[in-house]
Amino acid sequence: MHLPIAVIGAGTMGNGIAHVFAQHGFGVTLIDVQAAQLEKALSIISKNMDRQVSKGLMSAADRTEALGRIILETELASGVKSASLVVEAATENTALKLDIFRKLDQHAPAGCILASNTSSISITRIAAATSRPGQVIGMHFMNPVPVMKLVEVINGYATEAAITQTIIGLCRQIGKISCVVNDYPGFIANRILMPMINEAIYSLFEGVAAVTEIDTVMKLGMAHPMGPLQLADFIGLDVCLSILGVLHEGFGNPKYAPCPLLAKMVTAGYLGVKSGEGFYTYDASGKLCEVSARFK
Repeated sequence: MHLPIAVIGAGTMGNGIAHVFAQHGFGVTLIDVQAAQLEKALSIISKNMDRQVSKGLMSAADRTEALGRIILETELASGVKSASLVVEAATENTALKLDIFRKLDQHAPAGCILASNTSSISITRIAAATSRPGQVIGMHFMNPVPVMKLVEVINGYATEAAITQTIIGLCRQIGKISCVVNDYPGFIANRILMPMINEAIYSLFEGVAAVTEIDTVMKLGMAHPMGPLQLADFIGLDVCLSILGVLHEGFGNPKYAPCPLLAKMVTAGYLGVKSGEGFYTYDASGKLCEVSARFK
């Protein structure tokens, strides 16, 4: 059964989520307040599907059909009116997400499941902004969504068991592997990942080793496909700082305090791939060039 899906936010995560659902036969309404962002997202989805066709992962006919299942919409109310599942993938900002879920509560059908792709913000807190907390759940996809198999499924305090089972089934339908976790700061993925990234930044900050050495140790010694500093650039240093802030505030434990170097880089606008420079520099297409001159 292919339920009608709405995805809110046409950025990197939103277009990836829309891509995967459409690829697996779901009708998707992709919603963003900016029409230009929607057109950009559709172009990215098309190019990513072209890549899948060239690798033999999808036929040209399937690509055409999948793209035809995506509808672009700038109005939230009309975009979610027929949805059975809404996946919110807006910027990782608590106030913004709470506002979106209040609106979803008003405009989404009574039986609609409301999911958030948040990487760290409390699902319980998001659910409390609605009159249907039992139908609110976390679906934390990994970037890049079309490639990464994991979906971290987060139960809020009031999430109903039947909703969790429905989401597990949907993950299976779109070729993902779900891991169900409970609602604590950072969930599992970022509770473990972000302190590692933060420690790598501290190691650089304290002069223990240089950028290349830190990343090489983790790649060759721990079999990580990407070193923690390059991964931080890929995620976005502003996102890393935000998640560490959630962990630090949520647990009150100094081990989650963001490294001063990370905070300084974000303040200065060096955010990684998205800004063209972080610990490394990147070209206009986001391809890694070299270690930033600041760290040579």
